[in-house]
Amino acid sequence: MTHSERHRPEIVVGLVATPPDHPARVAARLTAELAGVLAERVDADVRWIVRDGWGDVAPRRDHGVEALLDDLAQRRADDRWDVAICLTDLPLHAEGVPLVAQTSARRRVAVVSLPALGLHQLRAARTAIPDLVSRLLTDAPDQRVTPAGQAPAETARRMPAVHREVGEADAGERRYVASGLIGRARLLTGMVRANRPGRALLGLSKLLVGAFGTAAFALTTDTIWQMGDALGGLRLTVIMVLGLAALVAWLIVAHDLWEKPGRETPTELARLFNLGTILTLALATAVSYVVLFVGTVLVGALLIDTSVLAQTLQRPVDFTDYLTLAWITSSLATVGGAIGSGLENEKTVRTAAYGYHPQPDGWRDEKGG
Repeated sequence: MTHSERHRPEIVVGLVATPPDHPARVAARLTAELAGVLAERVDADVRWIVRDGWGDVAPRRDHGVEALLDDLAQRRADDRWDVAICLTDLPLHAEGVPLVAQTSARRRVAVVSLPALGLHQLRAARTAIPDLVSRLLTDAPDQRVTPAGQAPAETARRMPAVHREVGEADAGERRYVASGLIGRARLLTGMVRANRPGRALLGLSKLLVGAFGTAAFALTTDTIWQMGDALGGLRLTVIMVLGLAALVAWLIVAHDLWEKPGRETPTELARLFNLGTILTLALATAVSYVVLFVGTVLVGALLIDTSVLAQTLQRPVDFTDYLTLAWITSSLATVGGAIGSGLENEKTVRTAAYGYHPQPDGWRDEKGG
């Protein structure tokens, strides 16, 4: 460290992830690069130090963002950070629309709702956090950095997913909210992203094995061949949708994934959690269906000779008949997959529930940093 670096003012920024699952992964990626970004975009004459850690496994839901800000302020004071930013996967609202971020200059803390940022949460957070840090430090009573000449309205326009700023700006309590319709759509897609549907897909391996077993058995039955030939595209589509819907419903009921409103979970939040769970499971089961369909087509083409299929259907056949056969077989096999899902490890399946946050392994919390 050079002599000039030793005499540069030092500002410690804390990144707290709650719960420590998807938000912690985003925070870990940001911690490695945030100091350089802050020097470039906020104040190059400051020596920036970034600490990371996590909050409660199950953050308090009953009081929303204010409870998070209070908890974060206590953590900031305990660890002697200058400012603190909380990354959470809780879907937050303000004035009936999704809340993207909120700052409190009095407490020198801010919270960012990752789902409100949509699908590209790491990139959006990388853009938003320097602006939030700058706003906190310039709004603070003992202004720690030189204002960059950026008006609050310009901050709102720069931040991803933000439609406008609301709240008590004069008191340093700023809330950045999304638009109504587009913001809600972005929030739902962001919730699915934060819920990591790939993890749910990999976790339901026994479901896919059970469905493949059912499909292999069905392929040997010529009655299925005749049913596929007799049913039109509309009826096959209805059977497919009903099969997938029944599978999602079975997973939710059998593994108790439905979030019930209560003292700590308001009705609106429980509804969003359940929507996130349904969409995550729907995406995972849809991808499983595609894998099952492709596998069934290949197995059917290998096992069933064209002449045998033509003799059963009593007409010439082509490759589209194998696609139709795989379609009806895969749809019926989803019922067998539901039976197979009952054999899954309970913890593995429950990770698809949006409100479920197990204690993570392998993450480091910089307490006292």
